[in-house]
Amino acid sequence: MKKPKVFIACDTTNLTKTRKIINQSKTKMIKIGYKFGLEFMNSKNGRRFISSLKNKIIFVDLKLNDTVNTMVSAVKALKDLKINYLTVHISSGFTALKAVKKVSGSTKIIGVTTLTSLNNRDLKLIGHTKSVKNLVTHQAKLAKKASLDALVCSPYEVSAVRKVFKKEIITPGIQIGKKNYDQKRSMEAKKVKSDWLVIGRAITKGNIKKNILNLAKELK
Repeated sequence: MKKPKVFIACDTTNLTKTRKIINQSKTKMIKIGYKFGLEFMNSKNGRRFISSLKNKIIFVDLKLNDTVNTMVSAVKALKDLKINYLTVHISSGFTALKAVKKVSGSTKIIGVTTLTSLNNRDLKLIGHTKSVKNLVTHQAKLAKKASLDALVCSPYEVSAVRKVFKKEIITPGIQIGKKNYDQKRSMEAKKVKSDWLVIGRAITKGNIKKNILNLAKELK
């Protein structure tokens, strides 16, 4: 049986807290990677900290969404960090996705579909006419066409996405037990069948070692 794979979201700019998360999340029961988002990457010491990490699986969650040239330049600017995974919004368009993939080198490009903080009502307000499920499925097809390495979707779209996208699926909106935070499309970890789960406060808030143990038991 394969080990569960989990990206722990390091949603802080405090390097002491970040080191604590990394040090206390070491386990042989789960394959662990670390996700760093906009907050961390825009902090004074964030980039330097990531450049100092050794033998860790690094996921930089910037959700790039801009013109083709700007996105390509951003990917090139990150190359010295030797990160493993980088997110781009599928809504940036096919041309941008292809261009980013072309210059990404060893960094896996992850396509972000529709944020887990949005539901059907939110999409309607934005101007979309498709439901969340139909929009995400459409986005997954575009990610496949652009030869992206992985895809982000909520727990509720995993089965639909699997039918059209055969590479890695990464899923945020994951709960340990029943407790939810600010995700509108969340689900208990044991019910999610993705390649990677993304979990933040459910692990990092409180006793990290205990939370990791509880997660391992849930995923067993």
